[in-house]
Amino acid sequence: MATGGLKKECLYKILVIGELGTGKTSIIKRYVHQFFSQHYRATIGVDFALKVINWDPNTIIRLQLWDIAGQERFGNMTRVYYKEAVGAFIVFDVTRAATFEAVVKWKQDLDAKVQLADGSPIPCVLLANKCDQQKEGVVNNANKMNEYCEEHKFTAWFETSAKENINIEEAAKTLVKQILNNDMTNDNGRSINKDNSKFPLDGHLEDIAEKRICNC
Repeated sequence: MATGGLKKECLYKILVIGELGTGKTSIIKRYVHQFFSQHYRATIGVDFALKVINWDPNTIIRLQLWDIAGQERFGNMTRVYYKEAVGAFIVFDVTRAATFEAVVKWKQDLDAKVQLADGSPIPCVLLANKCDQQKEGVVNNANKMNEYCEEHKFTAWFETSAKENINIEEAAKTLVKQILNNDMTNDNGRSINKDNSKFPLDGHLEDIAEKRICNC
């Protein structure tokens, strides 16, 4: 049993966005449940998953992962979905260059609709997914990818594969570390122990999301 007082518990809202069919749901299922399937249906609206991490002996982190449907694109609903997020993954499919070309639009939309308390962009990690398959486009050049991520202010980028479980844990750790660093100055973390409450989601937002969840 733990001694020396209560552990610090933080709940963070993380967005997972990108074009339709890039593997967002597969990445979340692999990360949260260590499960992979070839047969997910397309997410409609938004889906949720919760990942609990024993970060260190004194800290428990709960990640509320919001799986935003690719077909939501950049509509008005995304502003509601993005509310209170403190980090994000943008996912593209390395076998379809067009999904990479769309990344900059997703990043611009994200930065326009949600910011940290000091007005700066929330941390965002770029996932080059399906790296177990034949890659096409810029993703074949690591130097160009590094330049791209620096230009568009991504925290980092990783080649990932939900099927083969490649780099998903590493990408998540990188994002969480950046969120924790931001907490030191911006107080974005929501401490559950302070008031025994969960993440302060807007009630209207929860109503919308519950109606639009797809269990795929």
